[in-house]
This record gives sequence, structure tokens and C-alpha cells, in this order.
Amino acid sequence: MLRTTDRTTEPAPALPVLPTGTDPLLQLQYETQLADGPAATRCVSHPPELALGGIPVTCSACQARRDWLLINHGRNVWIRCRCSNQWIEPEITRADFDALTASPYGTTYPTVEEGLAALGFDGVFSGTYLE
Repeated sequence: MLRTTDRTTEPAPALPVLPTGTDPLLQLQYETQLADGPAATRCVSHPPELALGGIPVTCSACQARRDWLLINHGRNVWIRCRCSNQWIEPEITRADFDALTASPYGTTYPTVEEGLAALGFDGVFSGTYLE
């Protein structure tokens, strides 16, 4: 998991998982809280195919169907392909992202760009599935 911050911060306490149908204002408050401090960006790789609403996700640039990097910043989640094509995905909420990042362990990189290069999502492995 990729994590970057502008400055060193204490780890944030675990956020509660809100049940479906809760107050929309509480849900908005939960989704807008930063995970690890100001300007934190978290990433998690997702090697298998990803289906949103039963429809498989496909990269519009290279037609890849698996091996994604999910990027979370604030309440937004982006999907990034190995060809470096990236788009915001409104179907994936921060709560969905948190469910994928069950492990508290991860590697911290000084910048997002260095993390993308280290994880192979900077376009170098375009057209390649890594397992």
C-alpha cells in the first residue's frame, strides 16, 4: 500500500464502519476525513478483474481488464492502469477503499510519483500483467 504525506503525523484512529442507511451528513463527515493526516494519499494494488455494478472495468487506453492500482485521496478514489491511464471512479467510495486495505502495513514513499514508479504503475509496464 502506498502512503504519502506532506509531514509526519500520528496514525489516525480506525474509523467506524457506518451501516447502510445512516444519516447522510454522518456519511459525508466520514468520507471527508483524511486517513493519515493532511494531503495523505493511499494506494492499494488490485490484481484481479474489477467489476462495478456487474460490469468489468476496462482501461480506455490499452483495454486492460485487470491489475489495477486504486488510489484514495480524501473522499475520491481513482483507478490507475499499468499504462499510466488514470480516472476517478465515483462508484468506489472511501468506505469501499478502506475495506480493501485491511492491513495496517505498507510502504511510505516521499511522493506519489516515486510510489507509482516503485509499484510499476508509471507506464513502464504498459501492456504487461504482473502476478
